[in-house]
Amino acid sequence: MDQQKSILPFSAKLLIWLQVLLGFGAVFSGAFLMISPDGKLMQMPLSLIEGSPFKGFFIPGLILFLFVGVFSSCVAFGLWKHPGWKWPNVINPFKGIHWSWAGSLASAAIVIIWLTVELIWVEIGFLHYLYYGWSGLLILLTLLPSTRMVYQKVKTIQ
Repeated sequence: MDQQKSILPFSAKLLIWLQVLLGFGAVFSGAFLMISPDGKLMQMPLSLIEGSPFKGFFIPGLILFLFVGVFSSCVAFGLWKHPGWKWPNVINPFKGIHWSWAGSLASAAIVIIWLTVELIWVEIGFLHYLYYGWSGLLILLTLLPSTRMVYQKVKTIQ
């Protein structure tokens, strides 16, 4: 797998960068929402979440920080470095492929779920379209044969 890591196809490199940027943006946005649950730091009025189960932005910020930010950052690291961690394989439904590949699909699904639930309370806007498109691109890049080949586990004959 070391040889595969050193020569990444464009699709895998782009996938890694999109995961890095997604994680980076969500970590900072989530942190800002937790630091300023009234939304003032990000210039978001509390009226945006009227009718939601939240009185402020702390819980949505925490969810964004952890499930989109930290998770996508870990996936990006896994896609880049192929660490041999065993614990992510416990929930990896694709046993013949590195956990980070499955994590990339899960990352896109998490964003789609986040956006869809958010739209229960918030009107659709430019960022929703952007992140729905971003998620679609993550799925497409992950499923490309050139990307999948990099993360396929090589079976050795003993």
